[in-house]
Amino acid sequence: MAQPTQTFDFYDAVGNREDLSNIIHNISPTLTPFQNNIGRGTATNIMHEWQTETLDAVDPNNAHIDGDDATGDPIEPTIRVHNYAQIMRKTIVVSGRQNAADSAGRNNELAHQIAKKGKELKRDKETILLSNQAKLAGDAVTPARMAGLEAIISTNDNRGAGGAAGTSYGLTAAVDGTQRAFSEVLLKDVIQQCFTEGAEIDMLMVGPYNKQVASTFTGIATRFKDVQGVNQATIVGASDIYVSDFGELKIVPNRFQRDRTAFLIDTSMAEVSAFRPMETIPLAKTGDSEKRLLIEDCTLKVCQESAFGVIADLLTA
Repeated sequence: MAQPTQTFDFYDAVGNREDLSNIIHNISPTLTPFQNNIGRGTATNIMHEWQTETLDAVDPNNAHIDGDDATGDPIEPTIRVHNYAQIMRKTIVVSGRQNAADSAGRNNELAHQIAKKGKELKRDKETILLSNQAKLAGDAVTPARMAGLEAIISTNDNRGAGGAAGTSYGLTAAVDGTQRAFSEVLLKDVIQQCFTEGAEIDMLMVGPYNKQVASTFTGIATRFKDVQGVNQATIVGASDIYVSDFGELKIVPNRFQRDRTAFLIDTSMAEVSAFRPMETIPLAKTGDSEKRLLIEDCTLKVCQESAFGVIADLLTA
């Protein structure tokens, strides 16, 4: 078959309109389960401080004679701990011509980029909150840094050979040890440590690889889904609840933590404390463009680090 002579076909034409979808597709992950599940608070200084204390050890010999004189028991002072606020930001610059253009998928380029950068900033914050980053006061040339959760947890842990916890609520970071396979034995060990300390753990947060490992543990509550009639039960691919000897834990995968680390979390004992909440600041015009600064200044407050646990140095493949 062949075209008739002098056929003017699609490939000869110049003025055919483009077919550009009015939807912008983006599958980059944006779920941030740690900051979404813990509290929100405020900080009034860039060094955010709070106090902790513990009860005296149980005295099984607490018995006294009738009429015995009373002397004061030792009283331990509270412990003052802190973390530093960290400035996180994104800068958007859009030309006047582009902002005025009729762009597919968005009515206004500046607004679209502000929304996009806001999601990116939220992902950065999740990664930093869960990091093994040590805290740093900062100065005129060095930015302040908050201690991440992995650097803060020191009481309840299980680490590979050579691994060590951070010190003084994240003054130094944890030391990585030899990686080993995640197992239910490791999980039970740290759950028991947490219970002994008084923690009320309600969440196990793991990376993608170790979420699949955790789904094989025998303590998973719901491995099958009930169906009506004679239909065969279907296996649930994601196991959400782990039933331990000390309560139920919700198993939550997180793309923004280190996959080599599993966290046991009491969500009531942590918060993001904002010194300056996230805001969009218009910057001075210096030409034919619009500039915006998206900024947040906050820190991680771990009310009592012994309310958390960590299983470190896990295999990731």
